[in-house]
Amino acid sequence: MKRKTVYLLLAMLICFAGYAQMGDHVFKQNIHSVKLHTAGNQLGYPVIRLNGGDQLELHFDDLDADVKYYSYTFVLCNADWTPALLSQFDYMRGFSNVRINTYRNSSIALTRYTHYMAMLPDRNTTPTRSGNYILKVFTNGDTSQTVFTKRFLVVDVKVNAAAAVVQAFNPSVLKTHQKLQFSVNVQNIKPTNVFQQVKVVLLQNNRWDNCVTNLQPTFVRQNVLEYNTENEGLFRAQKEWRWVNLTALRLQTDRIEKGDYTNRGQTLWIKPESERNALRYMFYRDLNGMYELGNLENNNPYWQGDYATVWFQYFTGSRLPYQDKDVYVFGELTNYEIKEEYKLQFNAEKGLYEQKLFLKQGNYDYIYVTADKKTRELSSEITEGSWWEGENNYTILVYYRPLGARADELVGINVVNSLAGRPNMNNRNETRIL
Repeated sequence: MKRKTVYLLLAMLICFAGYAQMGDHVFKQNIHSVKLHTAGNQLGYPVIRLNGGDQLELHFDDLDADVKYYSYTFVLCNADWTPALLSQFDYMRGFSNVRINTYRNSSIALTRYTHYMAMLPDRNTTPTRSGNYILKVFTNGDTSQTVFTKRFLVVDVKVNAAAAVVQAFNPSVLKTHQKLQFSVNVQNIKPTNVFQQVKVVLLQNNRWDNCVTNLQPTFVRQNVLEYNTENEGLFRAQKEWRWVNLTALRLQTDRIEKGDYTNRGQTLWIKPESERNALRYMFYRDLNGMYELGNLENNNPYWQGDYATVWFQYFTGSRLPYQDKDVYVFGELTNYEIKEEYKLQFNAEKGLYEQKLFLKQGNYDYIYVTADKKTRELSSEITEGSWWEGENNYTILVYYRPLGARADELVGINVVNSLAGRPNMNNRNETRIL
């Protein structure tokens, strides 16, 4: 009876918590360089197989440079990142809260910080269901003192998806967009109602801010769902991302205009950049919006990498500020978020926008986006432009909810590159299925 009461209370708490979507957020100013990725690969999206023995690496820095009592827990979410109406007993085995015991003070670097890391899941706690998960890191054993949250996925592969990236059919977006057409074989799950039980989410370069949802199959052919409509599964192809190499702070790369060095730290200015919407497309290998920590000295990038204040400078074609639009630095380095600390300020004396970020040594991809001051709608049309030839990774996530279930299961993942199948791009001519 007591156990049943606990379950009911937990369910009520989840319900009262609301249905707000959860995502990647850093809530404390002292926390920097948060990375959650597959073990051994900083650019690997955090996906593990259910009961597959896979692990993820968690890394973050505390610039207070002291030792704190950090712990983490998992929160199961539905396909739309609303919390699932289940207690933690229903999707976790082991302890609900796990302390992060591995940390190290920075060395060599001028900036003092404490680096924390964890391998998860570990023997103390393991997800027992597939689906979307939020990793919540908090202090002092109090889950209300959340420091940051990160998304990760647990997949139990039951369906197969075949996909291809093609040029859009619609003439109005023919030169600027890419279209993902695909099919899903649901023979192993045999849904009673595919339109209600099966959900598909499309990601471009692991981003959730512009994901495509609410897709319905165009045709249902026995156990195969085909998705191939004219105006669905479309993404702006954009261009290759801007980049800056910060692996050597004192050895300035060609993207750095100047540097200021003191015994307390360093400040770097990226060369002023302008609109790219009128420039022709040029292919080069990028990180598709992500960043990778590292340094030229081959020191440990996590606790021996240094920090620098990095100034971003951007000017418009007219050297005047945009009317009714704000300009932001955008990418994994900003969690793909629009926040005040990422907004560029217009410097009338210089005739350009500028903003500074405190970044750790590494390679960074980024773009500039505009946000309408009224609607807050984001756009890179003016700042970057878009060409359908752009190189992008696309991820197909297939969710299934059995009859009577209270959470969405992640039953399939397929990753395809936009260059797959194109002439002279054999190295990209492949899809990857987990």
